[in-house]
Amino acid sequence: MKAFQIKYHAHPREHKVSEIPPPVPGPGQVLVDVYAAGLNFFDVLQAQNLYQHKPPLPFTLGVEFAGRISSHSPIPPGCRFKRGDRVIGRGLGAYAEQNVASPSNLLPLPDNLSYEQGAAFYVAYPTSYEAIVGRGRAKPGEWVLVHAAAGGVGIAAVQIAKGLGCKVIGTASTDKKRNVALAAGCDYVLDYTQPWQDEVKRISGGGVDIVYDPVGLLVPSLKVVKWNARLLVVGFAGGTIENVPANLVLLKNVEVLGVRGGETSIRDPGRYAKTIEACFDMVAGGKVRPVLHERIYEGLEELAQGLEDLESRKVFGKAVVRIRREDGSMAKL
Repeated sequence: MKAFQIKYHAHPREHKVSEIPPPVPGPGQVLVDVYAAGLNFFDVLQAQNLYQHKPPLPFTLGVEFAGRISSHSPIPPGCRFKRGDRVIGRGLGAYAEQNVASPSNLLPLPDNLSYEQGAAFYVAYPTSYEAIVGRGRAKPGEWVLVHAAAGGVGIAAVQIAKGLGCKVIGTASTDKKRNVALAAGCDYVLDYTQPWQDEVKRISGGGVDIVYDPVGLLVPSLKVVKWNARLLVVGFAGGTIENVPANLVLLKNVEVLGVRGGETSIRDPGRYAKTIEACFDMVAGGKVRPVLHERIYEGLEELAQGLEDLESRKVFGKAVVRIRREDGSMAKL
């Protein structure tokens, strides 16, 4: 089968699609035919051995996928899935024609979502829900500042905050991305490449209650928060890990909270299961719906370009690679 395998640590652009043997399910695992996979910034880091999780070489990149339980898959005792079921999943090896997974890491793909939308769900929405609701304790009427509001996790955060009745200020770097953020539900959108702090304070009437930061804008955001604000550290897509001035944390009585949705699923699976259920409820209620980047990357041959576009911040919404078409045929031969 085709897979995007990392044989040595280097940027994804230096790797090509490989032909490797299909994965063999272990005890308690199922085999999934992958139809689409979500692109994440940490994939770029993991290929270079710069991410926290460092799988041994060689490994197939990618952790987020949507597909069907293979017609050749074993079905472990007690498994809630059967062959042919549409699923979304989490697990290393997503950038391949097939992947293996524990049923506990799979969820039914809702009927109202495509495979591409399903591949955009598993990382962004539970992470953003855990941030906004679990860690941020958002309440209706509060002001939420979402940086990179046109990105995959940013749009998820915007939709979740709006679904809870919050008022949302988004930031984005281009006119096109700001329009995407507005369409996703932001009440106001600002350009964070220009001075934005005074505007945030003016719009919010003195400051925001919650900051959602997947970029690395924590320090400037400390200047636009209210007393008792919560600042959510989601990532460092801007490339800078900041040194936080403790005096500003003290003076405004704020909380700085780290958010690692994937790690929560491992350390507290019960909490994560409730988070997933809440996200599905929001999907069913029409409050959230994955927004895809305007270009669907066709076939694993276009994956490296997609990851490079993601890294250079050319992507809005969620970047997805299509591996199989709806009828099961390969997207690109």
